[in-house]
Amino acid sequence: MAEEKEKKSKGPKPTDAEIAARKAAKRAKVETEVEVDDKKSAASEPAPPARLIAHYREKVVPALQEKLGMKNLMATPRLEKIVISMGLGKIATSGGADSKAKFEQAEKELSIIAGQKPVRCKAKKSVANYKVREGQETGLKVTLRGSRMYEFLDRVVTLAIPRVKDFRGLDPNGFDKNGNYNFGFTEQTVFPEVDGASVTFQQGMNITMVTTAQSPDHGRELLKQFGFPFREKSKLEER
Repeated sequence: MAEEKEKKSKGPKPTDAEIAARKAAKRAKVETEVEVDDKKSAASEPAPPARLIAHYREKVVPALQEKLGMKNLMATPRLEKIVISMGLGKIATSGGADSKAKFEQAEKELSIIAGQKPVRCKAKKSVANYKVREGQETGLKVTLRGSRMYEFLDRVVTLAIPRVKDFRGLDPNGFDKNGNYNFGFTEQTVFPEVDGASVTFQQGMNITMVTTAQSPDHGRELLKQFGFPFREKSKLEER
């Protein structure tokens, strides 16, 4: 009687097709677990450094030492930070029903471009002629440093500048006395990260490259080594 009960509990013998299906299911489960473990390990690993960091150390620094005649390695100019700013005074003072939505959209687009959330800038004092009140939010600003700064610089040189319409080169006279450079874009769609179909209004931005250069010539040479396409001076400008 006990033997008959054991036979009934075991049930019929599985076919070859069922055995193959069970093995395939087990194999697929193991492969899925391995893929999940690989993804977790990849996510835990730090991101690779920006390629312009290695470019600066291996190529830019030796070239600057040779051209500028600097013997000390630490004396060569370098980038300290990049500041991206958007002036939204017209939108803030328009008083329309969609002014708040436009301000939030510009904030979202700037965060996509920079890779970090921007800071809202407020007016320091009231100006009646421009309909600006003290404390009113009139702009956005992002400050980039480290790897994120070099990644943004890489995208500006390789992607954004070539997408500018009728581009004739950057102004070589945009440096201040400390070697910092200012330039801008008239529209945010030059960055491929921004979806052109979702853009409802064109918004420009100003970009400031803050360097440790001691003169405009040193700052210009630093940015040239990074691939900045400066416009050549004409004969009238040289005079």
